[in-house]
Amino acid sequence: MKRRLRLGMVGGGPGAFIGEVHRKAAAMDGMIDLVAGTFASDPKKSRRMGRELGLDKKRVYNTYEDMIAGETALPDNERIDFVAITTPNNWHFPIAKAFWEAGFHIVCEKPMTMDVAEAKTLKTMVHRKRKQVFALMHNYTGYPMVKLARDMVAAGDIGDVRRIKVQYPQGWLADAVETTGQQQASWRTDPKQAGAAGCMGDIGTHAENLAEYITGLKMLEVCADLTTFVKGRKLDDDGNVLAHWQKGVRGVLTASQIAIGEENGLAIWIYGEKGGLEWHQEHPNYLYVKWPDSPVEIWRRGNDYIGAKSPAAARATRLPFGHPEAFFEAFANVYRNVAETILTLEENKKVDDIVKDFPTVNDGLRGMQFIDAVVKSSAKGATWVKLPK
Repeated sequence: MKRRLRLGMVGGGPGAFIGEVHRKAAAMDGMIDLVAGTFASDPKKSRRMGRELGLDKKRVYNTYEDMIAGETALPDNERIDFVAITTPNNWHFPIAKAFWEAGFHIVCEKPMTMDVAEAKTLKTMVHRKRKQVFALMHNYTGYPMVKLARDMVAAGDIGDVRRIKVQYPQGWLADAVETTGQQQASWRTDPKQAGAAGCMGDIGTHAENLAEYITGLKMLEVCADLTTFVKGRKLDDDGNVLAHWQKGVRGVLTASQIAIGEENGLAIWIYGEKGGLEWHQEHPNYLYVKWPDSPVEIWRRGNDYIGAKSPAAARATRLPFGHPEAFFEAFANVYRNVAETILTLEENKKVDDIVKDFPTVNDGLRGMQFIDAVVKSSAKGATWVKLPK
C-alpha cells in the first residue's frame, strides 16, 4: 500500500469558501491528510481554524515563512509533502515561490499570479525541477464529461473544430456587496488583491482554460470589451471577448458577475465540420453531442460506453450512473492525480498521461497572458491584441 501524503494549507481560514472545498476534496480518496497550515493573515484566526480542524497546535503557524521553517525542520517522514495555496491572488506568487524553493510540491488556486512577469518567473522555476509537481486548480478540467469532450475532439469525432462559444455568467455581484464586508466580494473587487481584472480574472480565466483544455487549441488573439456596471467598483464585472484560436478557429467568450438570476452558468459549445458538443457546469453529468442529420445524443456519466470512448472520463467517475457527482469530485480528481504523480515520481517511475492529467504552471501562464491581452484590448477601445506564442 502506498503511503498517505501530508498536506499543508495556506489560506482557507474562517469564512473562506474555496479553502474548505480544497480540504474536503483532498480528503475524498483517502490518499491525503491535512497536517499543517497557516490559514489567515491574523494569527488568532489561523489558530482558531487549526483548532476547528483538530490539528496539532505546533503545526498551525502565524505566517507562511514560519510554516516553511517549521516544516523543513521536521524529519522527512513527518513534514508536509505539498502545500495548497488558497489565498487571494496577490499572495499566490510569493507563497508559491517560497515553498517551491524550499522543495515542496504545490497546488495553487487560479489565477496563478498577479501579472505575466510573475507567471514567467514561476514557470522558469518550475521547469528547473522536474521531480517537483506544480498543479494549478482549474477544477473544471476534473469533470468526467469535460474529459470525454476533450477525448472526442482529439479523436476527430466532430471533425476539425471551426467555432467555440464559452460563457460564464454569475449574478452575485449585481450590487456593491463588497461594501457590506462580504469577504468573498471584498478581495475579488480590489485590484491590490485581485490584479488587473475582476470578473475576467476570476471566472473568465476558467472559460479560457476550459476552451483550450477541451479543444487542445491555443488562443491567439482577442478583441475585448470590459465593463464595470456597479458604481464605485474598481474592476470589471462584465466582459465580452471575440477570440481567434489556432487553425483558424473563431469564437466568443463571455463572462459576467452582474447577470441577475444566474448562479454558476459555465457552459461551452464546440462546433466542428461533422458535429458539435455542448456541456453545462450546472448539469455536469451530461454531454450533448450534435449531428447534422440525426437527433441530439445525450451522453450520460457513469455508463460503460463512456469508458470505452474515454478512459480518462471513466477514471474521473466515482459513482454509478444516476447518482450525480460534480463540484467536490472535480477538485478531488485533480488532487488524486497530483498525489499519484508525486508518489510515482518518488519511485522513479514514468508517470502515465492519464495520471498527470491536471493543469500546470503552463496553464497558469496562459491564464495571465489572457488577462493581460483582454485588459489591454479593452483599454484600447476593443482593438485586437495578440497573445504571446
